Amino acid sequence: MALETASPKDDAQAPLPAGHLHWLRAGRLEVALAPEAGGRIAHLRYDGVEWLVGPDEVEQATIAWGCYPMVPWAGRIRQGRFRFDGLRFGLPVNFGGHAIHGVGFSRPWRIDSVGADSAALSLALPEDGYWPFGGVATQAIHVRSNRLELQLAVQAGDQAMPAVLGWHPWFRKPERLLFAPLAMYPRDAEGIATLPCGSPASGPWDDCFINQGDVTLVSAGQRLRLRADTDHWVVYDGAPHATCVEPQTGPPDGFTLAPNRLEPGQRLQLRFELEWESDDLG
Repeated sequence: MALETASPKDDAQAPLPAGHLHWLRAGRLEVALAPEAGGRIAHLRYDGVEWLVGPDEVEQATIAWGCYPMVPWAGRIRQGRFRFDGLRFGLPVNFGGHAIHGVGFSRPWRIDSVGADSAALSLALPEDGYWPFGGVATQAIHVRSNRLELQLAVQAGDQAMPAVLGWHPWFRKPERLLFAPLAMYPRDAEGIATLPCGSPASGPWDDCFINQGDVTLVSAGQRLRLRADTDHWVVYDGAPHATCVEPQTGPPDGFTLAPNRLEPGQRLQLRFELEWESDDLG
């Protein structure tokens, strides 16, 4: 049965305060974790330059700040509906009539360990109308002198489940975005990705791409190189104040477009690396 509304904690446009922050540091890199706010990164600073849209800049809307994990799906699930093992499932809609970005970005995560430059977090996924399959999500964060290493994973519980993982960083608007994708999923009238993929169109974008190289942002005399062990990237650059560059293990509406099944106890993971250097090219 498809549910028509989401509770306040799952509303993507509701306010979400950052809560208590845990700072991790190494060299010139500073990272502030907000485990109570969807296990997200609230601040990301390199050599004093803040790279993320912060919690106080957008009235703390859940969907619109920091860098948060998307689990157990990324992007929109069309009208919150999909099929799995021959059965119809419905998820609460929380953004424009669709179910967006999973259940992890709006719920508090548990801190399993935290040190000066690393942390591990976990979240028991619900087994109810918000997500009927259960499972466990985990994060590992490691801060190096000029590099941030993120690992997101989900493990199925006692029953099989579909899964797509992603990271959703809201970067402050860069001076340049260097990005050369191979292909793009076209969007339909509902603004959701469809098949077949075609040649990349010119921006502004709110689209999913096939991309096999690094993505680079240039700002304030710094270059930030993004890489991940996936070839699916969503780029949203339509906002005047921000650009989102999101690695995902599959496309939006992935339970329908590119189903990925986890057997009981099976694990899916996504690694995401952010590396800074000076912009010597000017």
